[in-house]
Amino acid sequence: MIYILAALLPPIGLLVNGQPLSAVFNVILLVVCLVLGMLFHPLLFVPSVHALIAVRMKREERMHQEVVEAIRQHGPPPGYRR
Repeated sequence: MIYILAALLPPIGLLVNGQPLSAVFNVILLVVCLVLGMLFHPLLFVPSVHALIAVRMKREERMHQEVVEAIRQHGPPPGYRR
């Protein structure tokens, strides 16, 4: 669901995902791409692509953090050699 929101309304999707600085950057990027997009139409997709990549990176960071916390709490998996 967050990916659809990030693709259709990039700054709002980033805010909902907890990335306010990325949302501000995306608003600036959106304004620039709207102006320049009149001449070069593929630029209109840049803010959405930025939001999708930022959401994915944040999600991977959260998943990694969960794994690290689980290892800290329960120890390394069986058969793990140091």
